Amino acid sequence: MIILDGKKISMEIKKEISETVKAIVAAGKPAPHLAAILVGNDGASETYVGHKEKDCREVGFRSTVLRFPDSISQEELLSEIVRLNSDGEVTGLIVQLPLPKHISERAVIEAINPDKDVDGFHPANVGRMVTGFPAFVSATPDGIIELMKRYGIETAGKNCVVLGRSNIVGRPMANLLSRKAYPGDCTVTVCHSRSRNIGEICAGADIIVAALGVPEFLTGDMVKEGAVVIDVGITRVKADNRNGFRLVGDVKFDEVSAKASFITPVPGGVGPMTRVALLKNTLKAYYLIKN
Repeated sequence: MIILDGKKISMEIKKEISETVKAIVAAGKPAPHLAAILVGNDGASETYVGHKEKDCREVGFRSTVLRFPDSISQEELLSEIVRLNSDGEVTGLIVQLPLPKHISERAVIEAINPDKDVDGFHPANVGRMVTGFPAFVSATPDGIIELMKRYGIETAGKNCVVLGRSNIVGRPMANLLSRKAYPGDCTVTVCHSRSRNIGEICAGADIIVAALGVPEFLTGDMVKEGAVVIDVGITRVKADNRNGFRLVGDVKFDEVSAKASFITPVPGGVGPMTRVALLKNTLKAYYLIKN
């Protein structure tokens, strides 16, 4: 069994990005610039944005965080997005989700310039991805694909099960794994809360991507020997330790790792790859905007 070390691979990619940024700056050009909009005081969102600021510093990107109270109107927020769309110094733009209930996430996502949409949520980028055109791919699926590529995991002709059908992870993951490319060329089954006989379906899979958000859902009896298991979930559960909790994924690690050929840990697997995928998209956006 081989651990898919997302932390290690993400550090390698950060180093590669950092070298590219140094060359850009040495040529007298401005570094890529990621702007993030944060609405309200959600603790998790503050943490995520803080991580993104740190990641930008590490690779030499410029970053700006615009914070607004949760009382901001939808019209005011959309106006700010339009302003950033037209700002030639901003090469990547994200709006941290979730948003207050009175603001339409759909309207906000559609307002972002697709060429600056480094989260890969805009319908134009989703459509480009589905049709195989160059696109910004949402960070978690893109990070998983990069992790599989770096470890040389064989995918062509493999049976793959994706647990979860969200627009952010499950659906794009299924599309990427079934595309004519590497990693890809899989036969993909998407399972969700209404699927029957999930255990039997998983037991026949060569590759399983677990993205249901249900702690330790995937157990050892649902996995065949030699399967590749990618765990997207991360949940705090109560534990008798100093913190009072421990982090677990959607996979029951002790049971499944005994049978898997490759498996991601939680934490340290998919999470770091998601963060570095956003940096990759921001660099891609830089070349798109500046050239």
